[in-house]
Amino acid sequence: MISPPGKSAPHARGPHRAQRDSRVTRRFEQTEGKADREFGIVKSDFTALRLQVGNLDQKVANVDEKVGRLADELYGLTDDVRGMNEKIDRNQAQIVELLTRLVGKDPDTA
Repeated sequence: MISPPGKSAPHARGPHRAQRDSRVTRRFEQTEGKADREFGIVKSDFTALRLQVGNLDQKVANVDEKVGRLADELYGLTDDVRGMNEKIDRNQAQIVELLTRLVGKDPDTA
């Protein structure tokens, strides 16, 4: 069909189809924009989560280091306590020996 000058040929699929196509295109573009924004939000949240995990990992490493130092100190204190117990036993033995000399009796035979 040939159009008269100044007039365009009607759309082959009809004007309603063209309107529907433009609405679908607009919705697609809106949905695409929304998906891009949501992807950006998810990406941002993921980045924040990675930073938090990194911070927690560092804190765990620090706690592990501190626990190691405390364990070393505890072993040192345990050795100190053993040494003190041995010294107390020796002192008590000396006290018993001195008291025995003073009284003149052996406490093991009495």
